[in-house]
Amino acid sequence: MTLIRLSLTDFRNHAGVDLGAGPGLVALHGDNGAGKTNILEAISLLAPGRGLRRAPLAEMVRDGASGGFAVFAEVLAGEGLAPVALGTGIEPAHPGRRLVRINGSPAATTALGDWLAVLWLTPAMDRLFVESAGNRRRFLDRLVLALDPRHAQHGNRYEAALRARGKLLAGQPGADPQWLASLEAQLAEHGTAIDAARLSTLAALSAELAAQPGAPFARPLLTLIDAEGAPRTAPWTVDALRALFAGRRRIDAAAGRATAGPHRDDLSAIHAASGRAAARCSTGEQKAMLLSLILAHSDCVARARGARPVLLLDEVAAHLDPSRRAALYERLAGQGGQAWLTGTEAALFDAMPGPVTRYRIAGGRISAG
Repeated sequence: MTLIRLSLTDFRNHAGVDLGAGPGLVALHGDNGAGKTNILEAISLLAPGRGLRRAPLAEMVRDGASGGFAVFAEVLAGEGLAPVALGTGIEPAHPGRRLVRINGSPAATTALGDWLAVLWLTPAMDRLFVESAGNRRRFLDRLVLALDPRHAQHGNRYEAALRARGKLLAGQPGADPQWLASLEAQLAEHGTAIDAARLSTLAALSAELAAQPGAPFARPLLTLIDAEGAPRTAPWTVDALRALFAGRRRIDAAAGRATAGPHRDDLSAIHAASGRAAARCSTGEQKAMLLSLILAHSDCVARARGARPVLLLDEVAAHLDPSRRAALYERLAGQGGQAWLTGTEAALFDAMPGPVTRYRIAGGRISAG
């Protein structure tokens, strides 16, 4: 998958940007605060979800603008396919509502996943293994979404049913059992789809990771675990998940939340070479495991969808020694597809094999070089 053109209007610190790129590596360099990450964030909005910062839409509007922003791209979704036009943004009259257009026609946000898969690694993700289970679930669900665009629909409907069940249990101690059963049937339907997709993705990832050489990036061993820390090996069935929710109504009403189910699962990672839990590994080891995971997942998407996803690697090069940096560039160039990388110095990208598209960013302005 390749963005051959990217256009931004009033997005973050960019009043207007129009740039092109081809397959291969795209290097963006400039001082801190110049707007490099903002460009990656704009690209991330061309896939389902809230983008790499998960920021409110209103925060993305450029200071001094009228209250709206637009992100537009022409995308080659695979070999031999005609370019597709993807656009998203907000209008001043509706600052909280995100608009999406595909080839000029209105579309749902989830429909973006049919055309473009985007994976990213940012400095904010360095603490993924020591932060909350919710962050790791969201990370895993983004990986699933790149393989299965329908995953977002199941997630949205599951969350809606979960909120409705919670309100019913909180507001009515003797809540209508038929209405509860209906909501729990929806939870079971979408929850089993979510669970199966997560387990399938982890199985595919584990196979890719096992096939890769251990050097120069550390290999993680991945497991899905439940709220009690027990490994999840077999997927939920609809009947079993429906029974779980039905059996925990009183517990969930007292707790004020649903205390078990796919929304409580967590992603566990262990350093394959040392056997240490990722949370107990050094910062460098955690970064290396994340990078290894993202690269393996790119291979999974290429195998499953017949087109490699767009990679967004924010300030990754600066945290690698020269040998690992060169190894990363060789890997990215050799696997094909398109990868966007940011760094403060142009010299960080000197070792990149071609083809490379280079841009310098300064004060919201972009120039080639």
